Amino acid sequence: MTLMHFSFCTSFFLGLVGLSLHRTHLLSALLCLEGVMLSLYIGLCSWPTHLCSSTLTTAPMVMLTFSACEAGVGLSLMVATTRTHGTDNLHNLNLLQC
Repeated sequence: MTLMHFSFCTSFFLGLVGLSLHRTHLLSALLCLEGVMLSLYIGLCSWPTHLCSSTLTTAPMVMLTFSACEAGVGLSLMVATTRTHGTDNLHNLNLLQC
């Protein structure tokens, strides 16, 4: 296992552990999700160079674009829930209620 592969796997799993364990605030969940997406971006960037292939060079840019859209939507949802509920605690939100 190379150092690049180890750091990719470690950052991905730390983001998933943070997403599953630290669910008190919506902002911390969004930051953990962004960490997972950035580790996937690093993995997609290093994969074509590891395989000596140039056909997969557009995949990281597409994934980074979707990650930026996800971050924008997540922050807008956080602002909307903070305005309506007064806090970003996930325990105060009832997802079954409109």
